[in-house]
Amino acid sequence: MMRPAAAQIRTGAQDDRLLSQGRGAVAEIRDGTTIGAVFAAAVGRHGDRPFLAVPANEARDYAQAGVEISYREAGALVEKLCALYRAKGYGPGHHVATLLENRPEHVLHKLAMNTAGACCVPINPDYRAAEIAFVLEHCRPELVVTVASRQEQMTKALDRSTHRPPVALAEHLAETLPAAARPAAAALPEPGTPSSILYTSGTTGRPKGCVLSNGYEVASGQWYADLGGLAEIRPDAERIYNPLPLYHVNAGVLSIMGAVLTGNCQIQTDRFSPQRWWSEVTATRATVVHYLGVIVPLLLSQQQSEADRSHGVRFGIGAGVEPQLHKVFEERFGIPLIEVWGMTEMVRILLDNEPAREVGTRSFGRAVEGVEVRVVDDGDADVADGQPGEMVIRHSSATPRRGFFSGYLKDEEATEAAWKGGWFHTGDIVWRGGDGRLHFVDRKKNIIRRSGENIAAAEIEALLLTHPDVKQAAVMAVKDEVREEEVLACVVLKRPMPAQEAAQSIFRYCHERLSYYKAPGWLHVVDSLPTTGTQKIQKHSIYPPGVDPRELPGICDLRHLKKRA
Repeated sequence: MMRPAAAQIRTGAQDDRLLSQGRGAVAEIRDGTTIGAVFAAAVGRHGDRPFLAVPANEARDYAQAGVEISYREAGALVEKLCALYRAKGYGPGHHVATLLENRPEHVLHKLAMNTAGACCVPINPDYRAAEIAFVLEHCRPELVVTVASRQEQMTKALDRSTHRPPVALAEHLAETLPAAARPAAAALPEPGTPSSILYTSGTTGRPKGCVLSNGYEVASGQWYADLGGLAEIRPDAERIYNPLPLYHVNAGVLSIMGAVLTGNCQIQTDRFSPQRWWSEVTATRATVVHYLGVIVPLLLSQQQSEADRSHGVRFGIGAGVEPQLHKVFEERFGIPLIEVWGMTEMVRILLDNEPAREVGTRSFGRAVEGVEVRVVDDGDADVADGQPGEMVIRHSSATPRRGFFSGYLKDEEATEAAWKGGWFHTGDIVWRGGDGRLHFVDRKKNIIRRSGENIAAAEIEALLLTHPDVKQAAVMAVKDEVREEEVLACVVLKRPMPAQEAAQSIFRYCHERLSYYKAPGWLHVVDSLPTTGTQKIQKHSIYPPGVDPRELPGICDLRHLKKRA
């Protein structure tokens, strides 16, 4: 059963003493499109309506029976947390890293930090120590907030990092929160104040920190609230089941801010499970579900039952469903899957939400006011309708960057390169029909898309080349019937050794140093790799056209070894 649980989200025994120094933190910001102002207005308007729900799950180490938190309860918790942060000196100009999984604490602490003016830097809980250390060194947070069960993981990361901020525990924030090492900026947060830094894979190997502002997040939520058509978000009526991670823009910005602006409830499970999907959706009375392409075949593979149609879902919203499964899913489960396009840098999504949709064609709608679109070739010249090209976007000619991310942290060169010619280059290949509908084809950038995670091939290649037995390496995507794509590593060895022995050694090396999903699922030991005159590897020439590398003799299937730590 779902139950109110405001008291379960603890801030520490000394809350009341510290609150006297900062009571009313939420209400004091009244003007401007800041996250704190918008949330405070929602608390005042929606009161006892549900804001956050967590489905029951006895296997989880928190909220096993499930919880439901109202806007009023969440507002009180956020106000307490905000007062604690402010009393200790955290505010504008400060980065605070969080390792809080998909728990409700993630949402509540982020709202509190943003209300205080601090910028939240969520960390992927699947990151290994070296990956977390990179984030800490790159964004240099004043503080890390985590839960007790993740403290050892963070300690290992700090041991690898040259920047070692103090760590506070969410369960005992008042007792463990240190004073900020440097003062915050005097001003209260404004629409342009950074609210989040989300790390997304870049083609150069290291993740890029996408800086999002208060105004960006509020505008994204308003866009979600105003989708309309088959994806209409009804005020005070929706329960949005989003199984995606809160450290991604989908659940952590788009749907949660959309819920706040419409008085709706976000249902946040710990992670996607095909076995639990329909039972959680039904038990939590979800009316909207979020999906990724990988979710659809896994749900279709479950045995048919009454649960297929006994839910109250109106529609699903997501991306990447295989065209041949789109109609099959809709007919079996009785809901439309609304395909969308978006990215961390610009999540005012485009979507195919018209009643006469193009089901099974990878259509994600048309350009609309506020998101202008061109389809261009490598020279940025427009291509004809029906021809594939890179999608470039902007808000308008007068304000091209309005509603976009603020930029890549400490990488102005990459930011300006993405905005070449006044249009943001998405790196996605699409084609546009004569009716204006846009259809997704592929990614131009060297990114592997596995179960919703963007994986930079360059990052894996850089690690492979540090293995003592690897002379050359090329990493690319191969098709995966379940996970959309899988990581394939082609390596040239420094010394002769059995392929299976080499594959096991290389896999262990990667698995110990990278998030589990980045390790090669397939590894092919080859005699040589084709290169250009400047010794750049020609990946497109490694395998002949039409050849599936997974079917070649000697290739090693390592997918069964890819497991979370």
